Amino acid sequence: MSDLHRHIIVALITTDVHARDIVEELRKEQVLTIMDFNWQKQLRYYYDEELTEVCKVQQIQATLLYGGEYMGATSRLVITPLTDRCWITITGALHIKLGANPSGPAGTGKTESTKDLAKAIAILCIVFNCSDQVDFHLMYTLFSGLAQTGAWACLDEFNRIRVDVLSVVAQQLLQIRKGLLSGEDDFKFDEKVIRIRQEFGCHITMNPGYAGRTELPDNLKVLFRPVAMMIPDYGLIAEIMLGSEGFSNAKLLSKKMV
Repeated sequence: MSDLHRHIIVALITTDVHARDIVEELRKEQVLTIMDFNWQKQLRYYYDEELTEVCKVQQIQATLLYGGEYMGATSRLVITPLTDRCWITITGALHIKLGANPSGPAGTGKTESTKDLAKAIAILCIVFNCSDQVDFHLMYTLFSGLAQTGAWACLDEFNRIRVDVLSVVAQQLLQIRKGLLSGEDDFKFDEKVIRIRQEFGCHITMNPGYAGRTELPDNLKVLFRPVAMMIPDYGLIAEIMLGSEGFSNAKLLSKKMV
C-alpha cells in the first residue's frame, strides 16, 4: 500500500473499532429506544430534514454544526471511555457557549482529545502553547482571528500565563461569549466591530500540580467546564493501534506490551 492509503485505512479502522464497540455495548445493555442514555451519549451525525446541506452533530443535549473543514488524511486518536467522557464535557460546554478545561498529569491526552474531537466534527483547531511571555495584545489578536474564521483555540498549559494577563483574557472571552449568545453576525470586540462565527470555541488545558503555575481567577474559571483526565487504558490503546496496523493477534500482543 502507498503511504497515503495506509494513513486512510488506519484512521478508518481506528474509528470503526470504536463504532463496533458501541454496537456491542448497546446490544449488551439492551438499548431499545433512541432516548436511552447509552445511545444519547454517543457522538451522532444528522442531516436536517429541511436543509439537506446542513449536517448537525449531537451528543446528549448538545447540538453543534458540522464544520466541513478539509484536513487531509490525518491520523485519529484511539477512542477510550476517557476520551468519550472528555468529549461529552466539550460538546456540552460548546452548546452553552462556554469552553472546556481538561486538566490532569502530562500524557493523559488532554490536548489530543480536544484536537481529535475537532477532527471528528471537521473544525480547524489551533493549538497554542502558553508561557509567561504571553500578553493580552497577543490573545486579542488570536481570539479576533479565530472568532472570524470559526476555528477552535486550544490553549495548552494555560495556567503558565501571568495572573494580570488572565484577568484581561477573561474579559475578552466574556465579550466573545456575549457575541455568540446574541446570535448576530457581528459583535463589538474591545473597540472594533468584527464578524463572529458560531463554530468558534476556546478550550484550555492545564497541569495543576506543576511548580510555577498560577491559580485561575474566578471570572475566568466560570467560562470553562472542568474535566479531570486520568491515566488512559493503555491496553485498549495498544490493541487498537496494533489492530489498525494489520496485526491479527492484536489482543494477545497488547497484553504483552502493557
